[in-house]
Amino acid sequence: MSYSNNYETSYTSYGAGGGASSGGFIPGEGSQNSPSGRKDYTQDTLRAVTIKQMLDSPQSADEIFKIDNTPISQVTFVAQIRNISSQTTNITYKVDDGTGSMEVKLWVDSDNENAQDANKAKLVENTYCRVWGKLKSFQNKKHVGATVIRPVEDMNEISYHLLEATVVHLYFTRGPPGGQADTAAHGGQVPQITGGEYSGGQMVGYSKVAQKVFEYMRQAPQSNEGLHQHDIAANIGCEITDVAKAGDDLLAGGLIYTTVDDQTWAVLEAD
Repeated sequence: MSYSNNYETSYTSYGAGGGASSGGFIPGEGSQNSPSGRKDYTQDTLRAVTIKQMLDSPQSADEIFKIDNTPISQVTFVAQIRNISSQTTNITYKVDDGTGSMEVKLWVDSDNENAQDANKAKLVENTYCRVWGKLKSFQNKKHVGATVIRPVEDMNEISYHLLEATVVHLYFTRGPPGGQADTAAHGGQVPQITGGEYSGGQMVGYSKVAQKVFEYMRQAPQSNEGLHQHDIAANIGCEITDVAKAGDDLLAGGLIYTTVDDQTWAVLEAD
């Protein structure tokens, strides 16, 4: 399955503005208005995200959400459907991607019912879906107004999406590949990954508990789901609260990622 055929992105399309020629754009609501009164679609971008990133994103006074201090317009993510509520004018999907849960609202388009019905039959509870849409807030509760929801038919797409979301996060927090990284988060030290090995300087700026957690995760036998923080705490002899804090730091640094839930982690291996 070629995921690039479903939607195309590039590093140049992640940030708002710039009018990138490849990907990063879905025509629809929410585009910025230009001084002439026309919608400026060059401000629309498409970004791969996790639900936790959306839940944590602050909203500015002009109702623009930001992730990694960067404005977002259109988002895409993969999640499992937990509940479906059908109304006359819309369908609300409660979805969960392992980092959090959120409602996705798809408005019924009477002019495109045949295409919607084809997907609707496959979009059932406990199946996975890919969502494209816009992050919204109503009465201080965030949801996604969907442009498209389609079923995930290749389970590799789940891992593909999580890796892409990680790459985009690292792009904004560390800079483009080969460029200067953001050094402020780790005491002026930039973790460098080369040749698939983690050097001693990689962990400079992290707490001793974080270093112990990361080293244990690298060495301990584990399944594809990774290791739960309770198991890590028991094996390295640290308090669970300290391990949880260390995990947050390692997640923010892009060294590990969550798998089946927020407390189960795996190491993001270098190439």
